[in-house]
Amino acid sequence: MSQRIQGQELVIGGLAAGYGKVQVLWDVSLRVGPGEFVAMIGANGAGKTTTLRAVSGVVRPGAGRITLGGRDITRASPSEIVALGLGHVPEGRELFPHMTVLENLELGAALRPEARAAQQSTLEHVYSLFPRLSERASQLAGTLSGGEQQMVAVGRALMGRPSVLVVDEPSLGLSPLMTQTVFGALKAVNEEGVSVLLVEQNVGLSLRLAARAYVLENGQVVKEGSGAQLLADPAVREAYLAL
Repeated sequence: MSQRIQGQELVIGGLAAGYGKVQVLWDVSLRVGPGEFVAMIGANGAGKTTTLRAVSGVVRPGAGRITLGGRDITRASPSEIVALGLGHVPEGRELFPHMTVLENLELGAALRPEARAAQQSTLEHVYSLFPRLSERASQLAGTLSGGEQQMVAVGRALMGRPSVLVVDEPSLGLSPLMTQTVFGALKAVNEEGVSVLLVEQNVGLSLRLAARAYVLENGQVVKEGSGAQLLADPAVREAYLAL
């Protein structure tokens, strides 16, 4: 990640998905262009996390199609999708608490040969984004603060040298200062060429960063536009910004 990444296009078309007999998504379609920063906003339960889980193969779609760089990944396994260049920063971080920071980061490079080959240089780049992780490299992940754990979660995804990064609620539980640190890293990664699809509760910050954005309600896309357009939209401002 110390050199520019060629971001891939992520396209979701007509996606339906859920858990068992409970359907969460109905006909969701969206696109993240190569190197684009796209936000997805909506209330709790709107289907944002389920969309990201479907993209990364954790949830199997009931209908629709997902492509990554033109390749159909709708039925691919999570490991196959990671190998094709997708990185996922999950809600709740999902670190291995009894492993060190370094060990957690190294796991991120395990599934891609090119990531393993460039592991040391990528690690140095992650440390440049999050210097505190270098200081905490030998510390158990479970003993870190919430903000530090979020840094590890983002860094672990970046260790796979993704061309597309999907990020779920990175500011959840973080202080304003730590939120700015994490978002600054996401912006820097996007400027290096990585395509980013962000789900985030901080709607104002998300829309200011995103080139484009989608609004999900009850498992469906109900609005889309540039970040600036949605930030100025009266309905969005009333529903998500309390303005």
